[in-house]
Amino acid sequence: MSQYAGPAPHSPRVEALLARMTLEEKQAQLVGYWVDQGVEVVAPMSGEKKSSSRYEDASANGIGHLTRVYGTRPVDPVERAAWLWAEQRRLQRETRLGIPAIVHEECLTGLAAWKAATFPTPLAWGASFDPELVEEVGRAVGSSMSALGIHQGLAPVLDVIRDPRWGRVDECIAEDPLVVGRVGTAYVRGLQSEGVHATLKHFIGYSASKAGRNHAPVSAGLREIEDVLLPPFEMAIHEGGARSVMNSYVDIDGVPVTADARYLTGILRDRWGFDGVVVSDYFAVDFLYSMHRAAADSADAARLALTAGIDVELPSPDAFVTLADQVRDGRLPVEVLDRAVGRVLAQKEELGLLDADFDTPPTAIDLDPAEHRALARRLAEESVVLLSNDGALPLDPHVASRIAVIGPNADSAEALMGCYSFVNHVLAHHPETPAGIELPTVVEALREEFPRSEITSTNGCDVEGAGRSGIPAAVDAAARADVAVVVVGDRAGLFGRGTVGEGNDVDDLELPGVQRELVEAVVATGTPVILITMTGRPYVLDWALPPRAGAAGTTTGLGVVDAVASTSAPAGIPAAVLQTFFPGEEGAPALAGLLSGRVTPSGRLPVSLPRSAGAQPYSYLHPVLGGRADVTSADPTPVRPFGFGLSYTTFEHDGLTVPTTVAAGDTFRATVRVRNTGRVEAADVVQLYAHDEVASVTRPVAQLLDFRRITLAPGTETLVEFDVPVDRLAFTNRDGVKRVEPGTIRLWVGGACDDEETVTRFEIV
Repeated sequence: MSQYAGPAPHSPRVEALLARMTLEEKQAQLVGYWVDQGVEVVAPMSGEKKSSSRYEDASANGIGHLTRVYGTRPVDPVERAAWLWAEQRRLQRETRLGIPAIVHEECLTGLAAWKAATFPTPLAWGASFDPELVEEVGRAVGSSMSALGIHQGLAPVLDVIRDPRWGRVDECIAEDPLVVGRVGTAYVRGLQSEGVHATLKHFIGYSASKAGRNHAPVSAGLREIEDVLLPPFEMAIHEGGARSVMNSYVDIDGVPVTADARYLTGILRDRWGFDGVVVSDYFAVDFLYSMHRAAADSADAARLALTAGIDVELPSPDAFVTLADQVRDGRLPVEVLDRAVGRVLAQKEELGLLDADFDTPPTAIDLDPAEHRALARRLAEESVVLLSNDGALPLDPHVASRIAVIGPNADSAEALMGCYSFVNHVLAHHPETPAGIELPTVVEALREEFPRSEITSTNGCDVEGAGRSGIPAAVDAAARADVAVVVVGDRAGLFGRGTVGEGNDVDDLELPGVQRELVEAVVATGTPVILITMTGRPYVLDWALPPRAGAAGTTTGLGVVDAVASTSAPAGIPAAVLQTFFPGEEGAPALAGLLSGRVTPSGRLPVSLPRSAGAQPYSYLHPVLGGRADVTSADPTPVRPFGFGLSYTTFEHDGLTVPTTVAAGDTFRATVRVRNTGRVEAADVVQLYAHDEVASVTRPVAQLLDFRRITLAPGTETLVEFDVPVDRLAFTNRDGVKRVEPGTIRLWVGGACDDEETVTRFEIV
């Protein structure tokens, strides 16, 4: 691993400010304040953690951050902007140093504010395998934030998925660190191109918690941390220039990350050269005392966190209010305090806050313009994964037919949104308030897409609960229809309010409630069923899918039988199955377009489709003994693997070539011919995988080295080139050093991680 030079010294202006400040003024710059915090539980344990001081008192010496000015309750954006501009002017004029506050907001699925566009959840970003489009989305989100005077966004989440039982999977991008890093870095670039600082979270290990339980301990080893969990953060810092990082809540091998200088300083700053600001996840500093019991009191927690490398306590001053007194009584060196304050002042200088003009707030703003909705629809369209199809799809919109639309997510706008969308995160506490944006449901979108058809709708059951009273009506509707579209899945929320989202962890991976019973009852009518799962995590769907065409290691592309050749589904299963991960405000029209054939499916699974909850945690990045083996009767093989996805056409990949020898430290070029052998234009996600055949430590049976989205007309072909740094094959060896070892590498391209459609080998020398 390369070593990087330390951060540059602060500017003379920052140094001069720092020299003038009193201890109270320094302390004030290291805390946020949640001005609007009320009874709503919109952050972990926020109902129990209230700031101990009034805002007027807390900001008398200035303030570091203003927390979720727009994102705590439904406020009119223009009216709120007027308040914010006035408050920034007050900080400039009525505090001794006149330093404005950084305003931060959540922006995981778009700006989490009333009337703002809501994009697909990050798991859908991963399914698109389209970093360029995600960068455009980040730029759009950043433009809205910048116009409202917001300086920092708490996204993206770069936790690599390790266990789908974890409730926060819908906030993550993929189970592969390269996909997480590349897509997440693209979002960073987009957001920061508009002058809004991205915040990488959650550093580090959050997604590796035991049994997929939120905040649970982590027992990850050195190689998992170095080779899987850290790379996305390093990429986003070095290639994306991310300016802020947020810690994770967990402890790793007994040491809470909030107080672990090995990560927050040793890796982040000393090794990687990060010179931005580290902010605490909400209440994480005080959790050292109240939850981890690794501190004697809040003051002890504050000292531990600041010394380890936490610069700012969010969302409000709970523990850091003790810092000034701790410097006075000698418990905390003033140099440690000054280190953090200097970083915050440097960030404010970089953001232009030290010279900002707050005289003219915006008088009109559209946070959901047509161009944002167009981006939301494109991303939704690209992220839907076709898991099976016996030829039932696409449906012909020109034929008058009877379509029964069934399921708890069929006519629900909330079902389209992730946990950190404003609709599910905040408006759930304000049911009297309209969404403020257009949110067509699947039923409404299908009526628009299929104007000649007779469309009926019934829920059949709820997302949660054991109520079955609606199933007979659903069966009757399906029996009288030509086709049934059944839309099932999750309802995102927090801490028990919903089936997925922060704090909504599960111990099985069956569809919630009685939704499987609903699907099976509708399928039993004999009417062709199109099943749509709209979820925040992958569920066990072996009961709804046919056996997968092809097998690992074959030389034919996977999915050909599913996509084209088969004439009917096996008895008792849907005719086609589509997986979508909370597709956002334009998700329903996107799905309707996929059903009609106006759009051709191109999404690929960013996370393995599990066989059972008992097989978790599971990752496609497993060594030989991490998969199916004769030495155990337990089979962890996923029902559909990472990278899998069908289309309305077929693609062939052949002629993979690479130099026979490659030197460590170099970059090699791999080329593969891709041909659209079907009848419609479509996008293919070309995936390049590798396996290190003999190494000093066990290596994954497959590792994604590169990927590319390409669009081909029917009957055409192209040569795809990948320029791959050999360092991508580096791993942490027995001595704890990350390096590339000489040896034979098997390389392949195919329709999923285990599909070796075209294969070659080369030697690292």
